[in-house]
Amino acid sequence: MKLEEAKEIVKDILPEKRYIHTLGVIDTAIKLANTHDENADKAALAAALHDMAKFHDKQEMKEIILSRHLNPELLNFHHELWHAPVGAVLAEEQHGVADEDILNAIRYHTTGRPGMSKLEKIIYIADYIEPGRTFSGVENVRETAGQNLDQAMKIALKQSILFLISKSQPVFPDTLATYNEYMQKEK
Repeated sequence: MKLEEAKEIVKDILPEKRYIHTLGVIDTAIKLANTHDENADKAALAAALHDMAKFHDKQEMKEIILSRHLNPELLNFHHELWHAPVGAVLAEEQHGVADEDILNAIRYHTTGRPGMSKLEKIIYIADYIEPGRTFSGVENVRETAGQNLDQAMKIALKQSILFLISKSQPVFPDTLATYNEYMQKEK
């Protein structure tokens, strides 16, 4: 699948504001891929499709999680996390995306996971820092991402975890495990 085709697919299913976000993620992912010696075409495609299930029916997402034997623990957490693994399923089954690295970049862009590939990190960070994001701390992650993906991941994960804690929300185990992986690498 080519980038233009992926953009047309998501333009038809996403609200305009989310489509604009997606375009920002694409641009950011291409820049990060070029900076960090990753395939920019793969980064752009993963970025284009990363939120394709964001507005999918919750019951259908639940059924996909159960029927495709995705991590059932997702169902114990906020449905905002569901769209990433469901999006990977839809990208593969409905649109023929077969590249496992692209699918994993879509699958883990909300939670992260230990052992992330460079492409997975790029999509996670691009989604976090795209130009439309204006929350406190985003500028630090933007600056760091241009230099060191792992450091940017560590900062973004920490900020995300602290945000969830401040809202008295549970933190998905993969997110904690990913953060712990980066902390252990420092030792």
